[in-house]
Amino acid sequence: MTFGEFVKEKRQSLNITLRAFADELDIAPSYVSDIEKGKRNAPTQDILDAMVRVLKLNDDEKNKLFDLAAESKNEIAQDITEYVSDNQNVRVALRRAKELNLGEEEWLQIIEDMMKGKK
Repeated sequence: MTFGEFVKEKRQSLNITLRAFADELDIAPSYVSDIEKGKRNAPTQDILDAMVRVLKLNDDEKNKLFDLAAESKNEIAQDITEYVSDNQNVRVALRRAKELNLGEEEWLQIIEDMMKGKK
């Protein structure tokens, strides 16, 4: 699923017209239309945050929106970039993981261990 498809699906599920959605975001309807059709990359973080609010996204949906937005720009999601930039130990851990060439299974184990530690 693309960023535009995700936005359109969520907008339509709430019965929000394209024009009303654009008004809520303070952007042109043609811009929203282009985003939904995949003719434009995802907008700025401020607009993404507004989309989260207007579309009433839960945390998983918000993360998916951010990830798809970043993917459309061939970037890493802004919330992740900020977290990594703000935390020295995260950068150290990611570099170590890169050096060790951790694979999917190792990362899944790390995530599982983190979730156990939070309980």
